[in-house]
Amino acid sequence: MRSNAMQGKTVLITGATAGIGRITARELADDGAHVVFVARNPSKAEATRAWVAQATGSSSVEFIIADLSAQAQVRAVVEQFTSRFRGLDVLINNVGGFFQKRIETADGVEMTFALNHLTPFLLTNLLIDSLRLKAPSRIVTVSSGAHVGSEMRFDDLEGRKSYGGWKAYGQSKLANLLFTYELSRRLSGSSITANALHPGFVATEFGKNNGSFMGVMMGIAQRFGAISPEQGARTSISLASSPDVQGVTGKYFTKCKEVASSPASMDRDSMRKLWEISSSMTGIPVAN
Repeated sequence: MRSNAMQGKTVLITGATAGIGRITARELADDGAHVVFVARNPSKAEATRAWVAQATGSSSVEFIIADLSAQAQVRAVVEQFTSRFRGLDVLINNVGGFFQKRIETADGVEMTFALNHLTPFLLTNLLIDSLRLKAPSRIVTVSSGAHVGSEMRFDDLEGRKSYGGWKAYGQSKLANLLFTYELSRRLSGSSITANALHPGFVATEFGKNNGSFMGVMMGIAQRFGAISPEQGARTSISLASSPDVQGVTGKYFTKCKEVASSPASMDRDSMRKLWEISSSMTGIPVAN
């Protein structure tokens, strides 16, 4: 039954045509939110919109088409959103991917670092004014337990010298946390909160874009050890909507509870350095 806890609130979600993003969109729409999601594939976007609308009875579900690995298209998303909506209550940075082989985006940036980190960095910074209009507002970024044991290879962030799919993925999820913590510090006193989460090992299409062998192995692992997308989405939904976390910022959650992230994720010098590099790579002023 709809609780209407999000009635009158606008939510923007990336990566919502599958997995936990799709469930998050459905549940927030069911709670009364006006849900806008970003998708790359028009047919999948329309199928998701129709599915959410049918499941919830909500007519307040729409999408923007964009390839979020391309910075020009991230900027176009913001232009479209701000032209149609006055303010944003919740931004959920859910998009991400795993790439076994090194590939580059249209901007010439390694795909894992670009999509998993630079996309939320750029999108969030460009939407800060929209979030200020609706403060108290929330920024939720999906990280991963894969950040544990990872490090920021500042001398080779894009894996030009040495690339490994899991190494690049772990670094990008560590970057999500460093970004979230630094963002929270920069937004201090603004009534905009920024938190990150680990959804758990979820049975989704994650990693299955890397060829038949990788897809088979991922499928086997998910069959025996993964939780459902419904379970995996719970923390994202909680951070987006629960009154229990109103005003809570700069934290890391799993299973809807605050937990400690790795020591590497708490390094202030790394937070500052990553922010400066990301600013340079996206054209966002460091002072923002």
